[in-house]
Amino acid sequence: MRLPKFRTNSSIGYWVKLLPIAKDLGDFQFCTTFHTGSFCYWFDTVSLVMGEIRIKLYQGSVSDCSYLEDKQAVNIYADPHHPEPRAVYNQLIQRGFRRSGEFVYRPGCQQCSACVPVRVLCSEFKTRRTDRRNMKKNADLSVNFHPAQYTDEYFELYTRYLNRRHTDSGMDNPEPSDFERFLLNPWGETLFLDVRLDGKLVAVAVTDSVTEGLSAVYTFFDPEMNSRALGRYCILQQIELCKLMSLPYLYMGYWVNNCRKMEYKTEYRPQQHFNGTVWVPSEESDEIKITPHDSRVA
Repeated sequence: MRLPKFRTNSSIGYWVKLLPIAKDLGDFQFCTTFHTGSFCYWFDTVSLVMGEIRIKLYQGSVSDCSYLEDKQAVNIYADPHHPEPRAVYNQLIQRGFRRSGEFVYRPGCQQCSACVPVRVLCSEFKTRRTDRRNMKKNADLSVNFHPAQYTDEYFELYTRYLNRRHTDSGMDNPEPSDFERFLLNPWGETLFLDVRLDGKLVAVAVTDSVTEGLSAVYTFFDPEMNSRALGRYCILQQIELCKLMSLPYLYMGYWVNNCRKMEYKTEYRPQQHFNGTVWVPSEESDEIKITPHDSRVA
C-alpha cells in the first residue's frame, strides 16, 4: 500500500463532528451528511469518554486496484494530524477503517463495494481439521510478543518476503524507511508476534491492540517455508491471544470477493462483516447489498 501525501485543499469532508450521545459506545445515530462534488458521506455520532472530537477526512489519489483487475481504487483517510489519533483509531476501526503506518483509512470507491471489513468472533472460534494440522506441524515453533520496532533481523526477513511474494509490485526492494512507515506506528499500541524455529526468525505478525480486540495489520514470513503455512499459523496465534486476553474480536482488514489472495479471510469463523452501518454475521452479509459511497462510510 502506498502511503498518502496530504494537502490542505484535498479535504473531502470539512469537519466531521462526533458528539457524545450515550455511555454505551455501541449506541450510534446518524447526524450529518456532507456533499463534495459527486461524493456524499454520512457520519455517525459516537459516544466518547473524552468528550467532543472532530475528525477531518481526506481523499487519496486514484490508483489501480491491488485486488481486482481493470478496477481503480481510492481511499479515505482520517486526519493524520489529529491530536488524539489513538482515540480516533479505536472508534473508526469499529466502523470499517484500518491502519497502515500512522494512517487510518478505508476504501472510498464510488462504484465498487467489494472490500468488506471482517472481524473474527474469537470466543466462539473453533479450530477446523486444517487448523489442527497446522498447529501440529508447527509445534516446534516458539512464539513471543515484543513491542514493534525496526531491527536488521526483522528487515532482512521482510525484504526476502516482499522480493519473493510481491515482485514488481512497488513493495519489493524496500528501504528501512519503507519498513518503518508501513509497519510502525508512533501513536498506537503495536506488537510484533515473533515466531522462531530453533532461535531463527521465521515469521512476524504485526498486531495492533485496540479497544475491542486485536487487529491483524500485516504478516511476513520466510518464503522458503511455504509448507508450514505460517500466515495461517500467525492468525491462529492472534486468535488465541484474543481468547487469553478476553478480547472479543480479531480485526482482519478487508475481504474482497472474487480475489483469490483474500479468500483465506473467510476461513476463520464465526465472523462478522461490516455492511456500512452495522456488523452482521457473515452468513447474512451475502444477502446485503452494500451501496458504494453515495451511502454511509463511517
